[in-house]
Amino acid sequence: MITVLSGGVGGSRFLRGLVQVAGREEVTAVVNTGDDDEFFGLYVCPDLDIVTYALAGLVDEERGWGYRGDTFHCLEALARLGGETWFRLGDRDLAAHIHRTSLLRRGHTLSEVAADVARRLGVRVRLLPMSDDRVPTIVETQAGTLSFQEYLVKRRARDRVRAVRFHGVEKARPAPGVLEALGEARAIIVAPSNPIGSIEPILSLPGVREAVRASRVPVVAVSPVVAGRVFQPPADGMLSGLGHEVSARGVARLYASFADAFVLDEQDAEQAEDVAVLGLRPVVTNTVMAGPAERESLARVVLDAAGVG
Repeated sequence: MITVLSGGVGGSRFLRGLVQVAGREEVTAVVNTGDDDEFFGLYVCPDLDIVTYALAGLVDEERGWGYRGDTFHCLEALARLGGETWFRLGDRDLAAHIHRTSLLRRGHTLSEVAADVARRLGVRVRLLPMSDDRVPTIVETQAGTLSFQEYLVKRRARDRVRAVRFHGVEKARPAPGVLEALGEARAIIVAPSNPIGSIEPILSLPGVREAVRASRVPVVAVSPVVAGRVFQPPADGMLSGLGHEVSARGVARLYASFADAFVLDEQDAEQAEDVAVLGLRPVVTNTVMAGPAERESLARVVLDAAGVG
């Protein structure tokens, strides 16, 4: 089994390439839920939905999230009634949130709901939300305290980040199967997701970072930064706001305490020596996942770096 810490568009694209190379039954994805929130009375899991839709072959390729070809008639009608519509949920997308909220209110856990949705959409990859407990990501900015979605979507990540915290994380528990997936893995991969917004919430759960550090299998991390920029905000603003360098080298520093190898883009090849100084084995390749061929090529390189290619 290959266990992947993942979230967001970058993580979902990497997972699509990985399952094509390694096989669906070989992959377990632990997905960030720190950016979960409630809209219109519905429980929404943005990262979990992005990953699920992508692996189901339903995702909007251009946006990287939501259903392909979705419409927004419900939001348009809501806007006419004076409702807030800054968080864009498509008509087909709403079905998953209605279904999830209904099951949660009937006593099912988020893990059970995630497995149910994945099964119904034909996803055979094992998807594990990082926790069944609420661990909302809170962003402290110059404009005040914001939820992750307010910071990213409503205010378009334009506010300078002063601090990021994961409310209640010290009392939360990893979802059933998360620690087992790390302990039983042949390799652990950190996907090219937002290091602060998607990966750090997972690692901050009690026992998770320790389990990764204690693992006796290769741990390979993939940089989401290419030539000083990210393809999906707000990783750059969160990194810089917290005093981290927005570069492959800067991300490698965050993972140096537990990773064995670090995959960075060809455009950042000059940083490979700096990565090596951190104690990580640098692997230079094309990390820009422009299409299926590039996704699969990156997955093969990562698997080879983990010794399970």
